Amino acid sequence: MKIMKIQNFISPEPGQHTLIAGPCSAESEEQVLQTAGMISEFFPKAIFRAGTWKPRTRPNQFEGMGEAALQWLSKVKSTTGLRVTTEVAIPKHVEQSLKYGIDILWIGARTTVNPFMVQELAEALRGTNIPVMVKNPLHPDLQLWIGAIERFSNVGIDQLVAIHRGFYTFEHLEYRNSPRWELVYELKSLIPELPVICDISHIAGSASLLHMVAQQAVDLNLDGLMIETHRDPSQALSDAQQQITPHALKTLLDSLRLRNPGFTEEVMQFRMNGIRKKIDELDNLLLTNLSQRMELAKEIGELKKEYNVSILQLQRWKEVIEKCMSKADQMGLYTEFVRNIFIQIHDESIRLQSTILTEQDVASPKI
Repeated sequence: MKIMKIQNFISPEPGQHTLIAGPCSAESEEQVLQTAGMISEFFPKAIFRAGTWKPRTRPNQFEGMGEAALQWLSKVKSTTGLRVTTEVAIPKHVEQSLKYGIDILWIGARTTVNPFMVQELAEALRGTNIPVMVKNPLHPDLQLWIGAIERFSNVGIDQLVAIHRGFYTFEHLEYRNSPRWELVYELKSLIPELPVICDISHIAGSASLLHMVAQQAVDLNLDGLMIETHRDPSQALSDAQQQITPHALKTLLDSLRLRNPGFTEEVMQFRMNGIRKKIDELDNLLLTNLSQRMELAKEIGELKKEYNVSILQLQRWKEVIEKCMSKADQMGLYTEFVRNIFIQIHDESIRLQSTILTEQDVASPKI
C-alpha cells in the first residue's frame, strides 16, 4: 500500500500535530463562518471540519443541510484560508464535495462497516488524489478498518489517514466509545507509515473528558487530533454535550503536555533498556504460568468428561472473578483491566474443555 507522509499533505509543519476542528454539523452560514473565524484566529493552520450530511439513527432528526452547507465551507476557505473537510457517505456526496472545492474527505464509522459502499466511494474518487480520512468501524474489527483504507489505496489515493474515534460497546463505560488503544497499536505496527488522527470528541462523548483522551492520544504520539468545536455548544443541533467553544479549544490544547518521540540521552536509554529487560522476563513468566493454567483446565475437562459434568460452572466462575477483583484492588491494579483478562482466560478454558467433550461425542455417537 502506497501512503504519503502526513507532512506532505495535511500536517502544518514537520513535527507538528495536525488539528482538525469545527462543529459536528454545519447548521447555518452564520454559525459556520463565525466558528471558523474564531478557530482561525487561534489556529491559522488548522483544518476546519463540519458535517454536511448527518447519518442519524432514526428519521425526523436533524440530518444536515446538504449542498447548502458545502457553499458555506467554500466561503470558510475564501474568508479564513483554512482548509475544509466533510464526511461523505454516498457517491453523490463525493461529486458535490469536489464541485465545491472541499479539500479533504472523511469516511464515517457507519460507512466503514459496509465494504460495498466503501468501494462505491473509492470508485467515485478514482482519478483524483484528494486526501481521504477513514474512521474506524463502529465495532472493533481491525481488518474491516484496514480493508476500507486499502480500497481507496487501490484506486490511486495515497493521501490516506486513519481516524480513531473509538468503538461502540453495550457496556456502560466512562467514555461514549471505548478507546481500545491496543487496536491502534496493532494498526500502527501493521501499517507504520499510515498517519492516525484521534477523534477525541467521539471517544469522550463529554466535554469534561476531552483533556484526558487528548493527553492519551498525545502520549501515544498519534499524528493529530479531531475536536468538535462550536461557537455555542449549548445550541448545537447534534452532539451538543461533546462540543467546546474555540476559546475552550485553545485552553485545552495549551494545557496538553507534549512528549519527546523517543530517548536521546545515553543514560536514559541505558536505564530504559534495563527496565525493558525485566519486562521481557516477566512476560515470559506470564506465558509460562498461562500455559500451565491451561493444562490444568484440560485436566478439569477430562474429569468433567469422565463424570459427565457440564462445562460451565457459574458458581465457581463467580468465586474466581470475585477473588481476583478483590486481590487486584488490594494490589492497586485497575480492576476492569484484570476482569477483562480473566474473562479471556475463562473463555479459553471453556473452549478447551468443550473440545475435550466434543471429542467424546464424536467417538461415541448417539443413535
